[in-house]
Amino acid sequence: MKQAYTKLMEQLYLLCIVLSGAALVIITLIIPFGVFMRYAMNNPQSWPEPASVVMMVFFSFVGGAAIYRANVHIAVEALLNAVSPSVKSWMLIGVETCMGVISLFMIYYGFQLCQITWNQSVAEFPGMPVGLVYAPIPLAGVLTTLFLIERIWVGHPPASSVMYSDGAVELE
Repeated sequence: MKQAYTKLMEQLYLLCIVLSGAALVIITLIIPFGVFMRYAMNNPQSWPEPASVVMMVFFSFVGGAAIYRANVHIAVEALLNAVSPSVKSWMLIGVETCMGVISLFMIYYGFQLCQITWNQSVAEFPGMPVGLVYAPIPLAGVLTTLFLIERIWVGHPPASSVMYSDGAVELE
């Protein structure tokens, strides 16, 4: 059961990375387009900047969940290395507890934010509800909670996925 959950979390993690990477590529393409249209063609477009903001919100929250699972987030290792092993284990329990609280906060209040703003539309994209722009917040809360459950139940995930320069992924 643990192995199946870890495999599912690995696939979810890879999906987070792919989607976050795609959002970053889209940002990288549309910002220069907006600059080119404004300054070279003298025909400013209204949509590149708000579209980039939407992509950045998605990239930040979904990518943040992936970063948490990979354990490559910013950490204060000096403090952990300066204390005894028993204090260190209690500090790590405190960190995981805080992550759980933050994840639940993101789910609860992020969902409320989506509900409250769902009937408003983004000015540059009249068919897009503002609540959809905020949807990555509760989504990232759910993802982080799932990754936290994996960390507590199974332990830190192994570095099992290796990405090669040709884009191929190998899972052990």
